Amino acid sequence: MTTQRTLVLLKPDTVRRHLVGEVIGRIERKAGWSIAAMDLRSLDQDTLEQHYGEHKGKPFYEPLVEFMASGPVVALVVEGERVIEGVRALAGPTDPIAAAPGSIRGDFGTIVRENLIHASDSEESAIRELKIFFPGLS
Repeated sequence: MTTQRTLVLLKPDTVRRHLVGEVIGRIERKAGWSIAAMDLRSLDQDTLEQHYGEHKGKPFYEPLVEFMASGPVVALVVEGERVIEGVRALAGPTDPIAAAPGSIRGDFGTIVRENLIHASDSEESAIRELKIFFPGLS
């Protein structure tokens, strides 16, 4: 299997709740994964529209964009074998009640809308999202 790259966003609730180190530690402790790039930033409207554009018009779109603009996020490029599938498993399902203990959302999640972490859901999404958040990365 070849090495993959994925985009991970530690959302404003992760930053506000001082869980950034905990989440990054879980990613770093996974054998074979590494952080290739990391940036603390506030997301502007243009970036949010590019990232979440496919959801425009859905009932959750406006609250999601508002939440993601409510504070800084930590954007990460994580690479390793099967990292796309792996980070999503580490994150757990969006609903923290459905998320298993040991997953990020299972251990720290409180409500569906503020769900701590975003991870690309496929190789195609990872490529598209990485270009939005880390355009200089080759």
